[in-house]
Amino acid sequence: MGSSEQSKPNLYLVGFMGVGKSALGRKAARELGMRLIDADHQIEKEQGKKIPEIFADEGESYFRNLERQFIESGHPEMGCIVSCGGGLVVEPGMKDLLKQKGVVICLFASAESIIERTSRNKNRPLLNVDDPAAKVRALIKEREPIYMDSGACITTEGRTVPEVVRHMIRSYEANERSFRK
Repeated sequence: MGSSEQSKPNLYLVGFMGVGKSALGRKAARELGMRLIDADHQIEKEQGKKIPEIFADEGESYFRNLERQFIESGHPEMGCIVSCGGGLVVEPGMKDLLKQKGVVICLFASAESIIERTSRNKNRPLLNVDDPAAKVRALIKEREPIYMDSGACITTEGRTVPEVVRHMIRSYEANERSFRK
């Protein structure tokens, strides 16, 4: 099989919404010859509805359960870069599950950047509140320690996309050896 994508351990991208997990993941996937899977998009496809609808109809804990199922068994075990929803790694046990399954990289940005990037997107049910900026700051504060402990941390702040992708690939290659099956 050589170093074809099937033998490459998965790379899980975690971090707050709006840090660029999908866009950066897509570019890294192209360079590494891997496949990008967006956890949120997969869940939407399977459920036949958008995440805000899932939240509205079934509630957040139902959605978190779908995320867990997706990580446990809803995607290939190798050869993928998985862009995880912002809250996925925060749920009890999820951080450790991801670390067992592959290399975890956490992407960071400042609260200001995140507020700016998420303000245009209505597909974010947790920010559907009167003061989204305050909500972003509160969520970051709550989640940061968990993100910090989930894997290699890379900031996207003030960096070009190619710079961040290079850093991601270096970090992935430094960590993937321990996952060779």
